[in-house]
Amino acid sequence: MIQTFATQPFDDQKPGTSGLRKKVRVFQQPHYAENFVQSVFDSLEGFEDQTLVVGGDGRYLNREVIQTVLKMAAANGFGRVLVGRGGILSTPAASHLIRSSGAFGGLVLSASHNPGGPDEDFGIKYNVSNGGPAPEKVTDAIHARTLAIDSYRFFEANDVDIDTLGSTTLGDMTVEVVDPVAGYAELMEKLFDFTAIRAMIADGFSLSFDSMSAVTGPYAVEIFEKRLGAPAGTVRNATPLTDFGHHHPDPNLVHARELYDRMMAPDAPDFGAASDGDGDRNLIIGRHCYVTPSDSLAVLAANAHLAPGYAAGLKGIARSMPTSGAADRVAEKLGIPLYETPTGWKFFGNLLDAGMATICGEESAGTGSDHVREKDGIWAVLLWLNILAVRRQSVAQIMAEHWATYGRNYYARHDYEAIAKDRADALMAALRDRLEALPSTTNSGGTVQSADDFAYSDPTDQSVSRNQGVRVLFEDGSRVVFRLSGTGTEGATLRVYIERYVGADGDLALETSEALAPLVKAAQEIADISGFTGMERPSVIT
Repeated sequence: MIQTFATQPFDDQKPGTSGLRKKVRVFQQPHYAENFVQSVFDSLEGFEDQTLVVGGDGRYLNREVIQTVLKMAAANGFGRVLVGRGGILSTPAASHLIRSSGAFGGLVLSASHNPGGPDEDFGIKYNVSNGGPAPEKVTDAIHARTLAIDSYRFFEANDVDIDTLGSTTLGDMTVEVVDPVAGYAELMEKLFDFTAIRAMIADGFSLSFDSMSAVTGPYAVEIFEKRLGAPAGTVRNATPLTDFGHHHPDPNLVHARELYDRMMAPDAPDFGAASDGDGDRNLIIGRHCYVTPSDSLAVLAANAHLAPGYAAGLKGIARSMPTSGAADRVAEKLGIPLYETPTGWKFFGNLLDAGMATICGEESAGTGSDHVREKDGIWAVLLWLNILAVRRQSVAQIMAEHWATYGRNYYARHDYEAIAKDRADALMAALRDRLEALPSTTNSGGTVQSADDFAYSDPTDQSVSRNQGVRVLFEDGSRVVFRLSGTGTEGATLRVYIERYVGADGDLALETSEALAPLVKAAQEIADISGFTGMERPSVIT
């Protein structure tokens, strides 16, 4: 039976670049999740009798909200919902399922790399029919509706069995529980030379993949152990847990420290990797050789032609503005365009849909291609493995040859987390007020050449996105970027991106901290970070 329930708006349901993210306790408020889901549906047109994809990363509250979504989808007129068995769908797998099934769109239940559990984070993101995150015009419409909503529609019924493959009905709507892994794994086999990777592993190549007790466990076991023949146990923390085993499922050098230590040990495997809560981010570490996400993007782009799915070459490379310029030099050598976009995968989606770019990447460990419209952690690992299988060199050797060809972008990101929002906003406002005065001034980083607040004009639709981060560029080509992140659920996170370029004839073997020390000091001098935030050092350095 379809029922209509009266409700009142919440004033905190504005979705960001990755949907709506809040603490679990917030989502557990009466009507909170229902209001947002109904606002999504109310903002869409033409979905009657169409297909909706639903799944998530398995975090706390995932299964309960899926039941809510199913019943609301039935009440609002969808014809079919595809849901991953057990409520599981990695974000890239959800994107692929939307695209391969011709779905109208999908709801991805995840807070990505944020912690999970009853006192931690939850999120809901709407993806459109191309499989990518909703563009701003859609998220703006959703937000406007959340501020005016007065009722939602709900189909009263018992919960649907989402643990058994097959179809059932919910009123006039079909619910089809699908294997969350099979279709995605088959896509990977089409893109990469599994025969060559399998042979490399059979010859003794060793790898270690940390799923961080998050969604990629089932995908990694199926692909790395079953299809590529890596020994059982290659995939660690392979069972998705509602609290990620108390891990913070962010694949960086702080939260994936166990993997890093393993890869730096005397008996380290040849290759190590990790992925995050919903499977869209990646960490790459060779034996005794950490690869920054920015360098990883550049290496993957330079060598993508070695994989069957990219043998024809790349149409273009896209990177987010805070990502280092390493990929720019690859694009220049390949004679293809390089697009610098704001942070947020939806900006890449427009370029991918228009056939203007093939490979995209963000410094926050997100890399992907035109095979889906999300970043994809396992995809990045497989492309690395394909490259290693063809070149038969170590990760360290590949990185050394890359820097000898293109030069090296020494790079780090300093995160200052859980800052009071008014203080973070004041810091950014003060920076913007100083933009005109900064050029020609000197500080510990050298002489400032230019400073601006990055704005992006999308070449596919001419839309303009402003205030995307303050950039300070120095005369020697170094830069510092200041930006507030929208992925947290408490306070604000200030991200400071620090980059120094050294040409191929320069010193390519410096410690990153040593290479960047003057610029780190300059960032403090320019922005007075400690004065505004009260923090003497960053929460996380990656």
